[in-house]
Amino acid sequence: PPPPPPPPPAPVEEPDDAMMDETDPLWIAVLKIAAGDRSKANRMIANPDSLLQYPEVAALLGGGGAEEWEGDGDAEMDEVTYAAEQLAVDDAPAAAVAADAPAAPAVAAVAAPPKAVKKQVELAPADPREHINLVFIGHVDAGKSTLSGNILYLTGNVDTRTIERYEREAKDLNRESWFLAFIMDTNEEERAKGKTVEVGRAYFATDHKRYTILDAPGHKNYVPNMIMGASQADVGVLVISARKGEFEAGFDRGGQTREHAMLAKTLGVDFLVVVINKMDDPTVNWGRTRFDECLAELKPFLKSCGYKVKKEVKFMPISGLGGDNVLKEVDPAVCPWWKKCYTTGETNCTKPTLVSLLDSLKMAGRDPEQPLRIPVLDRYTERGTIAMGKVEAGIVKPGQKVTIMPTRLQYKVDAVWANEDPVDAARPGENVLVKLAGAGLEDVQKGYVICTAPACRAVAKLIVSLYVVDLPEHCPILTVGFAAIYHAHAIEEECVISKIFETTDKKGRTRKGEGAAFAKVGMRAVCMVECARSVCCETYTDKPFLGRFTLRSEGKTIAIGMVTKLPPKKEN
Repeated sequence: PPPPPPPPPAPVEEPDDAMMDETDPLWIAVLKIAAGDRSKANRMIANPDSLLQYPEVAALLGGGGAEEWEGDGDAEMDEVTYAAEQLAVDDAPAAAVAADAPAAPAVAAVAAPPKAVKKQVELAPADPREHINLVFIGHVDAGKSTLSGNILYLTGNVDTRTIERYEREAKDLNRESWFLAFIMDTNEEERAKGKTVEVGRAYFATDHKRYTILDAPGHKNYVPNMIMGASQADVGVLVISARKGEFEAGFDRGGQTREHAMLAKTLGVDFLVVVINKMDDPTVNWGRTRFDECLAELKPFLKSCGYKVKKEVKFMPISGLGGDNVLKEVDPAVCPWWKKCYTTGETNCTKPTLVSLLDSLKMAGRDPEQPLRIPVLDRYTERGTIAMGKVEAGIVKPGQKVTIMPTRLQYKVDAVWANEDPVDAARPGENVLVKLAGAGLEDVQKGYVICTAPACRAVAKLIVSLYVVDLPEHCPILTVGFAAIYHAHAIEEECVISKIFETTDKKGRTRKGEGAAFAKVGMRAVCMVECARSVCCETYTDKPFLGRFTLRSEGKTIAIGMVTKLPPKKEN
């Protein structure tokens, strides 16, 4: 018998046709240009470059001139709002309500697509609770991961069955007390060594606020990872071990307690909550004497880091493993002196537990009216390029036109997610994923900044004021030509001190010009830093979160400081 005839070509295009969103404004426009011929419309969409010759498609794709890029993002219409209007053409008031992100009846009136409309319109207004990034910092083995894991468990974010499994795994490693740390330390290397390597991330919420936990590594080899975590944080939780010998090991020279506290201040942490952990240890047994010993050492040091101890630093005794003073107050029979402490405010703390204290903190400086600034922490590809970051200023929303610095490339925001949920807008303080239309993976790099006009600066030379914290043993002075790594928000860039203008010693004596040849530990200096490539920054007075930096070399924090001046802009 003759072979069967080959199948007709039409079905090849049917899958694409079937997958098309009939409410997609681009599909509607192309189908109209194709005079209703769906096969022709599919072929046209397969070649997007050819579509730009049609004005109606160019407008949808944002292919206009420079004037359009500088326009108001509010005028842009996201796909969900457009679809809602198409479904309710005769009901103008209902469509207008849906566009403004409002009441439940209006949302219910939109029949399709129900899930997208519900999430995009409902999430942001329905959750007005402030969002705060918490970074847990401190010396290795102070109990940061255990405390982070216990907070998640006590707030109902980890079920009992999972905890029981972690208990068995920890017991198999002969590390029974590590089971709560396994909630945050998820890879085998971290669990086997008992050391956090990457910055762990998790979420929890209370009746008053939403939180993202950033569990930073404590080991000195992973300080760059800790810097990335702290650069996103609003509040730092400095975890101190009260156990005999452990506090001293972390606080003495070479310990990470000092470096972490100093870096947190440099990276813009607004509040520092110092928790004296392991108070239930047999060597401490909730003793007031040991608690006071730790505070006596910490207060002068934190003051020297630039903290206003009475306003910005809170002290609290806790047990990260037992959960005392985390969500519930410690039993007065176990710790009789704590109630008097927080009632009188002796330790700058007026709340009995860590979570209630965090709920009481008031964040300042979050201005949604400023130009948008999102330092990029990372990026990946998933049907387009998606950038990860924290909104430091302004508001980001779908349809907005943004500029990527330092490349100055311009893109349209396709979608925004806050904590992995799609939203119609994200305010300052939110951790976001931003999908950029037309951007390639190489166009968005870690350390870039997503902006709206006027964009931030991108320069290779900047004048800074810095404080010398430490120096390598083979180089006891900081001079012109000193090389280091420049850390600011998510940037890591090689740099060199190219000029020193002024130095001030510990006694306040200032030298300028030729007399300012070098700086030693404990001195301040005004100098020019020259980076290998352009870095995104602004002066500290204009945008503090882009004006702070740290210099590190050979595993040590060499200097902390702020950007004071930038080169003038070139006149066109």
